[in-house]
Amino acid sequence: MMNGRVNPSQRLEDQGISGLGHVYYNYIEPALVEAAVSRGEGQLGKGGAFLCSTGQFTGRSPKDKFVVRTAGVEETIWWDNNAPMAPDAFERLYADMLAHMQGRDYFVQDLFGGADPVHRLDVRMVTELAWHGLFIRHMLRRPARAELDSFVPEWTVINCPSFEADPAKHGCRTTTVIALNFERKMILIGGTAYAGENKKAVFTLLNYLLPEKGVMPMHCSANHAIGNPVDSAVFFGLSGTGKTTLSADPSRILIGDDEHGWSDRGTFNFEGGCYAKTIHLSAEAEPEIYATTSRFGTVVENMVFDPETLDLDFSDTSLTENMRCAYPLDYISNASDTGMGGHPKHVIMLTCDAYGVLPPIARLTPAQAMYHFLSGFTSKTPGTERGIVEPTPTFSTCFGAPFMPRRPEIYGKLLQAKIAQFGASCWLVNTGWTGGKYGTGKRMPIKATRALLTAALDGSLGAGAFRRDPNFGFEVPVSVPGVDAALLDPRATWGDAAAYDAQAAKLVGMFADNFAQYVPFIDADVKAAAIG
Repeated sequence: MMNGRVNPSQRLEDQGISGLGHVYYNYIEPALVEAAVSRGEGQLGKGGAFLCSTGQFTGRSPKDKFVVRTAGVEETIWWDNNAPMAPDAFERLYADMLAHMQGRDYFVQDLFGGADPVHRLDVRMVTELAWHGLFIRHMLRRPARAELDSFVPEWTVINCPSFEADPAKHGCRTTTVIALNFERKMILIGGTAYAGENKKAVFTLLNYLLPEKGVMPMHCSANHAIGNPVDSAVFFGLSGTGKTTLSADPSRILIGDDEHGWSDRGTFNFEGGCYAKTIHLSAEAEPEIYATTSRFGTVVENMVFDPETLDLDFSDTSLTENMRCAYPLDYISNASDTGMGGHPKHVIMLTCDAYGVLPPIARLTPAQAMYHFLSGFTSKTPGTERGIVEPTPTFSTCFGAPFMPRRPEIYGKLLQAKIAQFGASCWLVNTGWTGGKYGTGKRMPIKATRALLTAALDGSLGAGAFRRDPNFGFEVPVSVPGVDAALLDPRATWGDAAAYDAQAAKLVGMFADNFAQYVPFIDADVKAAAIG
């Protein structure tokens, strides 16, 4: 296997990382697949997809994520949401990880975080597993080969799943650790092979760095109208709320499915690929995403398959419900070539309401949008985090609390300013339950959600009649072509209206209790939009 291209002055030895075995720089996809298979990290599937298991950890470990408490970030990190690590503990962790790495082979990928060259971050990923190199090569932006000759990493991420941290020595919680050090410009990941930690570590980093540049980092998918990048939309939401599915609309151009920035230049994708959940994926409902699971180089994670035919089982959750596939954006036929779009005309907040109270869509005022953005009400879906085995209602501020290193009001005020400046319409979309809570009702029909979003994006929904919701104060459409009118009134979908009223009152109280923490930091109009 031929070594890839690298800036000769930027080898690992020049970063003080020496004594390793072979270091393979910037392998392209065929070489990474070959290396991963030959090393026994997984096996080839149909079409040349790479089939692998992440072992013990099939989701993120947010409680094992730490920020090193250095002087430069002491006053700007939201410490209530980010566990601190002492600088000397990090130095011991780094030294022990380097000692563990001695003599072992590693794979280096030099990549960009961000499609906008003005705001991108140059990131070096050092991975113990070849398939992690393949994964992150899909997920971040690939420089042109000539750009690698002068590539100088601003940040370095070292991922070593075989290394186990020592909580007493390294100041962490378990043998698994994700540690961000802003002074050293380094992220260390150990004790977990779940590939999603790689991309979310970089996302957390961008969430810290970009607000200082006036750029709003967003846990969202994005698309724009065909032939009109100015007509763009963003879809906020936690994993499992429909970001990937709903943004992959064949009638629009996909900018990206998970992480974006909103600058004075418009919207831009942080990534170069998609990381889609595959549970119950079907060729009928999502043909293009389904097709990626049998394309060359797609990373298929934690899926059960027939050892003889290599057929994937999209319904077998014996490994995890968080089964996924990672693939480059160009595997989707309507994906953007540039990863960039205009200023969003529509800001959509996706929530997965396991209580079955919220309507399938509601129109928000800008102040209501800030209220729901800071609240971030949704349900964690099974498998996305350790210990989540059924839909669990939660408030995840900014629809991405695990990745927010700064206080939520920083992001809220940035978003509020962008919406005001560019006049975006705001919508709350419930992809969760209807007709009752989880266990009694059923998931919102995807066909209805798509119809409602299409009407919102083409402007027809906004021109129709609305009613004011008595519990939350936002506006709900009365009728939408192609959507059962009963679905638009959640109370009418329940067999017991009194039970709905009781559940709605409970949820309103939960919103009010959660939002109390933000009241000292927000403007009067957002306070006035608060419910409860």
